[in-house]
Order: sequence, then C-alpha cells, then structure tokens
Amino acid sequence: MEAWKLLVGSDIGLLSLFTIGFVIVMGIYFIAYAKKKAVEDAKNAK
Repeated sequence: MEAWKLLVGSDIGLLSLFTIGFVIVMGIYFIAYAKKKAVEDAKNAK
C-alpha cells in the first residue's frame, strides 16, 4: 500500500505511470498498424 501511495503521490511516480501508459498505448497502436498493413499486403499480393 505504501508503494501505491508513493506511485500516485509523487511527481516521479506520476511520470512513471504516464510513461507506462504511453508505452502500452503505443504498443497497441503498432500491433494494429502492423495487422492492417499485413492484410493490405496480402490483398495486394493476389
């Protein structure tokens, strides 16, 4: 519980949360982009 208070109660903790969230969103975007391009490439190969 103390770690959670430190994570949401300090500037460094909040910056860490923002960074973790940003990396997760960026990963989801890259996976979706790669899947879209793979389908597009497979469609063009026919």
